[in-house]
Amino acid sequence: MPNLRAVRQVMQKPPTHWVGDGFAVHPVFANKAFTEEMSPFLMFDYAAPRHFPPNNGPARGVGQHPHRGFETVTVAFNGEVEHADSVGNRGVIKPGDCQWMTAGRGIIHQEFHSTEFSKRGGEFEMCQLWVNLPKEHKMTAPKYQPIENKDIPSVDVPGGAGSVRVIAGSFGGTTGPASVHSPVELWDVTLPKEGAVADFPFPPEHNCIVFVRRGGVDVLTGQEGDEKAHPLGPQDVALMARLAGDTVRVRAATDDTSLLIIGGKPLDEPIAARGPFVMNTNEELMQANVDYRSGSFGR
Repeated sequence: MPNLRAVRQVMQKPPTHWVGDGFAVHPVFANKAFTEEMSPFLMFDYAAPRHFPPNNGPARGVGQHPHRGFETVTVAFNGEVEHADSVGNRGVIKPGDCQWMTAGRGIIHQEFHSTEFSKRGGEFEMCQLWVNLPKEHKMTAPKYQPIENKDIPSVDVPGGAGSVRVIAGSFGGTTGPASVHSPVELWDVTLPKEGAVADFPFPPEHNCIVFVRRGGVDVLTGQEGDEKAHPLGPQDVALMARLAGDTVRVRAATDDTSLLIIGGKPLDEPIAARGPFVMNTNEELMQANVDYRSGSFGR
């Protein structure tokens, strides 16, 4: 019998803000971003579906900017993101694809609506997560993992409740394609039918976050047969309690519900964050600024 994991806090949908001129995002973690409560994740921006008309002018997005000490994980659901960086990587993230970029010791990159998407316009939806790097890997060489939709395995949830695209971590004996520096789970979950109940075994020592991308769920806690329901709507979050159960149970509140279930082993290291740099000490942040201004990033 599963031991249902407790909910520590429900966080309601935060208001949107613009990142550059191409990404209207919900800062999903709100005031818990860059805290140990979310570790190893640092930040989570979600751009809900938005229609963009055809654009024959400059592409919408974010121009060149630096990063050091963490990884960015971009998942496209609709529309396309075109990226380029200072170590020569360039490409287009298409619907269903994931870009897992390790900034490591330093990289400069840019992200825009792709040329083709800009020309035709249409619905745009994506998310970007920042994953902290352990101290021993913060100065690793920059790396880029292009993970295409066709390479992300889909696993049926037992009982026929839905399916899971396993991007990172393991579910149902299937491991996702992302290469990680510490244990991380990133699951893209679909629950097609209202009322469907799904169980997701999850390491109790890992942080765990349930995010509703579309539709709604009740997160069920307590004893089998006497569960308490914690309702979540679009862009709401359930922050699950650590060491308080080994299974996340949800019940779809609507048809066509989509979730992201994310988490990982907390790094239990100091977090020093300033702008695009995430290190362990203020001295390391100052050095990151010196290195960036000296032009040594991306080499």
